[in-house]
This record gives sequence, C-alpha cells and structure tokens, in this order.
Amino acid sequence: MTDSRHRLELLAPAKNADFGIAAIDHGADAVYIGGPSFGARANAGNSLTDIARLADHAHRFNARVLVALNTLLKDEELETARRLAWQCYEAGADALILQDMGLLELDLPPIQLHASTQTDIRTPEKARFLQDVGFSQIVLARELSLAQIRDIAAQTTIPLEFFVHGALCVSYSGLCNLSHATTGRSANRGDCSQACRLPYTLSDAQGGVIAENKHLLSLKDNDQSDNLRALIDAGIRSFKIEGRLKDLSYVKNITAYYRQRLDAELETLPDFRRASSGRTTHHFVPQPEKTFNRGATDYFVNTRHVDVGAFDSPKFTGEPIGTVLRLGRDFADVDTRNTLNNGDGIAYYDAHGELVGLRINRAEKQGAGYRLYPALSGGRLPDDLAVGTALYRNRDQEFERQLEKTSAERRIPLRLRLYETTSGYALSATDDEGIVAQAEIEHPLDAARDAARAEATLREGLGKLGTTIYCAESIEIDTRGPRFLPAAVLNGLRRALVDALETARRAAYRRPARAVPLAPPPPYPQETLDYLGNVFNARARAFYEKHGVRVIAPAFECQQERGEVSLMITKHCLRYSFNLCPKQVKGLRPDPLVLINGKEKLTLRFDCKPCEMHVVGKLGKRALQLKAVPGR
Repeated sequence: MTDSRHRLELLAPAKNADFGIAAIDHGADAVYIGGPSFGARANAGNSLTDIARLADHAHRFNARVLVALNTLLKDEELETARRLAWQCYEAGADALILQDMGLLELDLPPIQLHASTQTDIRTPEKARFLQDVGFSQIVLARELSLAQIRDIAAQTTIPLEFFVHGALCVSYSGLCNLSHATTGRSANRGDCSQACRLPYTLSDAQGGVIAENKHLLSLKDNDQSDNLRALIDAGIRSFKIEGRLKDLSYVKNITAYYRQRLDAELETLPDFRRASSGRTTHHFVPQPEKTFNRGATDYFVNTRHVDVGAFDSPKFTGEPIGTVLRLGRDFADVDTRNTLNNGDGIAYYDAHGELVGLRINRAEKQGAGYRLYPALSGGRLPDDLAVGTALYRNRDQEFERQLEKTSAERRIPLRLRLYETTSGYALSATDDEGIVAQAEIEHPLDAARDAARAEATLREGLGKLGTTIYCAESIEIDTRGPRFLPAAVLNGLRRALVDALETARRAAYRRPARAVPLAPPPPYPQETLDYLGNVFNARARAFYEKHGVRVIAPAFECQQERGEVSLMITKHCLRYSFNLCPKQVKGLRPDPLVLINGKEKLTLRFDCKPCEMHVVGKLGKRALQLKAVPGR
C-alpha cells in the first residue's frame, strides 16, 4: 500500500456521530470528533458508544476517526483523561489529538498521537521535536506561508496537517488568553468566550478614534481551495476542514466541495492516492458560499493581505442578491437576477451598521426581480429597511432542501468473477484495496437455452449491489458455455459473497501504530518556557524537564501572572489594516493603539520584525473571582 507520504487525506469535522457518518459518506478520508470530555470544544462532547458507531462506519471505508483530547488538564484530571484515552481506543478510535504534554508521561494505549493546532507549530524545530517525542501527525499553524510549510516538511517525515477551510482564530492557536482574562473561560480548556468576535473601538495614543464599534479582531473565514496543489507541493498531506460546532448542511457541502477539488488534483498526480477507500457520488452541486462563512481569505499562505478582517459583522451575511426598489407595508420589491424561494433568509445592514435578518414567507416573481413578503412581527416591515438597501441571502431554502435529502452515496468498486467448481459455482470479488473474498454454492451446471439472454440475466443479478456499500466495476463470467441459474440461487450467492467480503475487510483493517519516541529524550528547542508554554500540571512540567527545559513558568490559567501581559499574539495587524504601518507610510511612529469594548481597554503593541500584533491586558475581576470556584 502507498505510504503516508503519498496519501492525501481530507479531514472533516464531526459534531456528533451522525455528522461524522455524513462526512464519510460525502467523501472524507477521516473525521475528528470530541469525546465525552477534555475536547477543545466544550459543547461538542460525544459518548463512547457514538464514537464506536462512527468508527465502525468509517472503518468500512478504511477511513479514520480522530478523537480530540486537546485541552489543558489539571493534575486531578490526568487519571480520568488517561482512562478516557483507553476507552476511546477500545471504542475503535484511530488517533488522539493532544495539546497537553503531560499526557505523554502517562500509560496511554497503543494509539497514534496527533499534535493539536493548540500546540502552536510554526517552526521546523518545534515540528521535528514533536515528531521525535512520538507524534504521528501534526497540525501546522494557520498563519504559515508556503515557504514556511516547505521548510517544516523538509525536516520532518510524518504527515503534515493544515486547515484549509472554516473559521480562523485570530490568535496563534494555544497562545490566546483573552477569553480567560476577561471572563475566566479558558480557550485552552475548551471554553472560549469568543471575545475576538465582539465589537471594539480603535483609538490612538492621543484618544483619536480610528474605527468605531467594529469587530476588529474578527477575521474572514479560511479558504484554501485554490491553493490545494501548492499545499500538496509544499508537503501538506492532511487537509482539515474547521467546524465541530457547525451544522449538518455545512459538513455535507464543504466536505463534498473539497472532495471534488482534491479528486481533481489527484487525477494529475499519479504518485498520490486518496487516503481511504471507495468513490463518492454527490447528488447536488457543492457551493461553499451557500453555508456559513464570514467571507473568504487565504490568509498568509501566499502573501499578507490588508482585507483579512470581517469587521462589519461576525455573522453570516450571505451572498449579495440585489437592492430594494420599493417598499409596501408588508412587502419589498427587489431588483435581483437570483432565483428566490419561499423560506429564504435575507439580511441587510441597518442604519447602525448592525446585520438584520428576515425570513421570506412568500417570494413572487415580478418583472426583473421579486416581490418579497417577509415574516414580520407587528405586520410591518422594519422602519430601517429603505429603498436602495443592499440585500443578502444567508439561507437558500432550495439548496438546504437538497442537503436534507440523501445528498451523497459512497461505494467501493468491485471486480466480480463467476466461475464453475466441481459441484456448482463460485463468485469472487476483489475490492479497490486488493482484498479478495469468495462464496460457493452447490448447484447443477444447467446449460442455458438462450446464451445472450442468460449472460445478460447473470450480469444483472450479480450487479444488484444497491443496498450495500459496493458497486460492480466489472463482471467476468467464466463458465464452460452459457449457464442458467435461478434468480434465488444467484441472489443467495451474491449475498454470501457480500457477507464474506465484509468479514474480510474488517479483518484486514489495521489501525495505525503508535510511533515510538526517540531515546534518549530529544531536547526541546528552548530552555525557558513562560506562561505561554501552557504547563498546567506536574506531568507536563516533568515532560519538559526531561527534555531539557530549565525554567518553566505555570500556564496563564494558573493565574499567577500579574500586571499586563500579552493576552493574544496575532499576525493580523490593525496598523496594517488601516494603513498605519511604518512599512506602508514612511515616518509613522509605531505608537501603541487601544481597543475599547465598554469599560474594557486593551493595549495593542506591535512587533514589526516578525509582523505580529500583541493584544495586551491583565486578569480581570471575573477571572480572579472564579479562581476559588471548584471545577474551574
């Protein structure tokens, strides 16, 4: 079988087992899902029974199930996490996604370990270290360029994973403490309050307002669909879709879209193959713009862009559909070339710049546009909806209906061969992985009176695999002359073959083996770790000490940091966004800026050499009050 360096994996999110099964059916080679606890999405937990059900379905297609166990752990949680790791392994999971290095000091099951995006992998040295201590796959930082990815690939041999679609965390993952500082809810503990999606006012050192009430830390969504070939050439082997909290239509639509885009690349790459079995047929045309997004950016993969922010709204604005031509008491005439439907959702920005949504009860075609009758409270259109207002559609009812149906099928192609035995017939099947199964039946070798009709009947009967996950790619009838088999006999032989093939495929499936860490323990790239090292328990401290780290500060969640510190470090630079960067305009002084949300003020400092912005603040009263609360 082709080794992992020549397999391309499409990795999709699973909010629950049903979503994961849908992702597999729509073409995912692997899915990642939260377990009962300790996942970086606190509201996306799943039972072990559901993980087992998902793994059973995925393994039928040689697809993998990765369980996110990627939060920082307290000392008293480590034993529970260790037991959970074993339970996930026993349920059939193929890998654990980890952030807390303390887990590597425990008795874990023989399961692959993947380094979470929360481990902040931006350098070849960090990537190589994680490989050397036993990680089999690592998720690179979203902020990397193609050149940086190539450098990491040149110094590692394990598969490199990269986010290609979905929401972007504005901070380097794992280095954001803004949520914990302001609310006591730790992003590293799976409970991010999404402070980055709030509105802020940006002012300069003299109090001058640069931007008012804008979502200045909110980014557009990641879209690397046009960079897939470049990412493959740079060394990416696992293409990850964000969205463990997204709805089912998003999972179906985006998985199908990237399946088709990756398959198109694979057609031109004979040395590569997809990472799982089967072929997917989609019963709809994937359209990523139809499901939740905040606009699109490819971030820093190619170059720095000014317009990476979704400053107007962190919500789904939707696709532009036209403008309001006239207004009645309960209707709006819209100039649009789009086809609109009853049940569509539309949105517009009101006079305060806030996004307002309406649901369409009835859409009537009228001339070059539509007359829309929204569902209204009070029976009147909103007062701030005016002639000339730009409208957007953020729910396409007809598209959603397509996705509510069976929107994809995944089948494993078989080469079938029917041949004679001394006492009857045998039917063999070879699947796309080269696995072979056969079934036999005793039956008289009756000659057929009509050769052409007999062969057509045999082919039709053998190819009736519609209720299974298989399809007949080819059918060979290897008999000594035309034969007649009753339909019941043929059906029984085919069903016995499918049962035998299912058994053979299950027996052939092998979960990937755990990597063996190097001995003696390789040195960590740094000898000092500050609070951003996220050392939250004694086992994590022991891990880093074993790997040569001499000075280890406790994680921010330990609440030992006093005074102002960097709560977020980001490549997103508001100076650059507002044309205030000294590299853009000579002579500008790099004075700090201030972000204001209500009574909260955050200082922005700029490290221009690596082009990074630091959001600086301190632990707030709410976080300090929660320190003594049990279980936090």
